[in-house]
Amino acid sequence: MTDSVDVLNMLKLVYTLYTLAVISLIGWFALGVVNPKGKPRILKPATFYTYVGALITVGVAIHIVTFNKIPWVEIDFKRSSLTPKQVVNITIEKHEFKLPSPKIELECNEYVLFDVVSKDITYGFGIFRQNNSMVTQMQVVPGSKNDLMWKFGKNGVYHLRSTEYSGPKGANMYIKDVFEVKGCAEDDKYSQKGGSL
Repeated sequence: MTDSVDVLNMLKLVYTLYTLAVISLIGWFALGVVNPKGKPRILKPATFYTYVGALITVGVAIHIVTFNKIPWVEIDFKRSSLTPKQVVNITIEKHEFKLPSPKIELECNEYVLFDVVSKDITYGFGIFRQNNSMVTQMQVVPGSKNDLMWKFGKNGVYHLRSTEYSGPKGANMYIKDVFEVKGCAEDDKYSQKGGSL
């Protein structure tokens, strides 16, 4: 599975280039607008609209090419046919996570289902690396089914925090080093305790 950090870095580059192309379109359009009367337009309409069409095509192509690189897309598409090897039941109440144990070990390359229940208000459930980049997250709404299927492909130790605003107390909803993934051939360099950040 592609690491979300790698996907984010790739998308930063792709969208920066795409944004520069869009900005150039605006500049090109502005040159056409401010062209003094009586002089030929710098920009021919056919050229302009061809460029707009090319930008739309490239923009759609970026989404088509990159959608299957996003880590959760494959799981979402196959969700109905996947059976988790491990289910982690978590309850949240009064701004406190109630875990089945203080440390939860997760197996490498096995699907795990995080089944999270809120007993009072809306919270977030987010898993974070040691460098505080987010692995995955979901909203936890009271009275609704809130579950998240995930598969870890690298060894690492992860934090848990609420990713939804739930009042001032929500800022303290953070549990350090609660999830540990073992048994992988590769380490998540961003999730190693004392590793590279």
